[in-house]
Order: sequence, then structure tokens, then C-alpha cells
Amino acid sequence: MLFDLDGTLIDSAPDLGHAANLMRVARGLPELPLAQYRPMAGAGARGMIGVAFADRGYTPEHPEFPALRAEFLDNYERCMRERTVIFEGVPELVVSLHGRGLAWGVVTNKFERFTLPLTAGMPLFTCAQAIVSGDTTPHPKPHPAPLLEAARRLGLAPQLCVYVGDDERDIVAGKAAGMRTVAATYGYLGSKTDAAAWGADAAIEHPQELLALLA
Repeated sequence: MLFDLDGTLIDSAPDLGHAANLMRVARGLPELPLAQYRPMAGAGARGMIGVAFADRGYTPEHPEFPALRAEFLDNYERCMRERTVIFEGVPELVVSLHGRGLAWGVVTNKFERFTLPLTAGMPLFTCAQAIVSGDTTPHPKPHPAPLLEAARRLGLAPQLCVYVGDDERDIVAGKAAGMRTVAATYGYLGSKTDAAAWGADAAIEHPQELLALLA
């Protein structure tokens, strides 16, 4: 079993939103409510900056975007363990997987700079047999390389793996890697997203629904 991290196993939206709000406060702007950030939390710095400065057109192609991105990531690194929590039902899911003797791991587009200290600080991940970050391989998702690396670390053929994620790129990457895929619809779905159109093999509205699929 392989899982995306943000929006699938952990709810990091509060810390991501706070990092973006620190940028607004630094510019004399009021904070925005978490509800505005949450749908775009899966898009990382691009999504958070896009929400925080929606009227300024700070797309990745904007000349000021690299500096804004660096500022956001520095903010996030300082606060990333303050408000982030594990989704309800995930600890029980992991216990069940472990009890069934199923290997599991994480494949995220988060850089190792954030992934490793964040997961190291949560007991949930002590039994994860693989943690692959966005810069572990030359290509992040939706490229299949990170998923194939995780399967290698688990000692499993890709076709024996299931990948669970809350973003279309997760499903694209999983299918490209030859894995079965599950869409986590409780995660960070954008306001215009139709998860049914992703082509996943199944969808779950709660983490523990995955156990029924495995049965």
C-alpha cells in the first residue's frame, strides 16, 4: 500500500495556510480564513500563493514568483508541525495494514526538506517501509518514477501495489506505474474538481473505507 501524504494521511492545510497568511501580514494585509486555502492545499506553494494574492496574478511564470515561493517555503518550514494533524481513521487504518502483514509507504511531492522532519515527528510513520519525496527521484508526480522507487523499497512489483491519493496527478502517476489506484475524496479537492473523472479504480470518502476494498 502506498499513500500520498498531504490531504490523504495528514491534514497540513492549517500550517500551509498560516505560512501564506504570514506573507499577507508582512505586507500589511489581513489574514484569510483557512476555508479559502483548504481547497488548494494540495497544490503547495503555487496554490497557497495563488489564494493569498489572488488579485495580483502571481502564477509560476510571474517574475516575482520564485522569491515569493522561497518566502512561503521558509515560513512553512518554521511552522509545519504546529497545526498539522493526522486525518481521523488513518491511525486505525495503519494498524490494520500492519496487522495483516501489508507493507506500506508514502509517496509525496513534498521536498525531503519538509517530508523527513515532518514524518519523523509523527509516530504514525515509524512503521512505514518507504517514504519517497518529490525530490527523491529526478521526476515528481505525475511521473511514475517516485512510485516505482517506493515499490522497489517495499520489495514489491508495481502491479502488486495500490496507490491512494487526493489529487488527479496521484491517479495519473499510479496508473502510469502500473498500480491500482484509489481516489481519497476526503482530501484537498479543488472547487472545480470532479474526482470521478480521474479514472481511479475506486474512491473512498473516509480512510477506513480502504479496508473494505482490500477485503
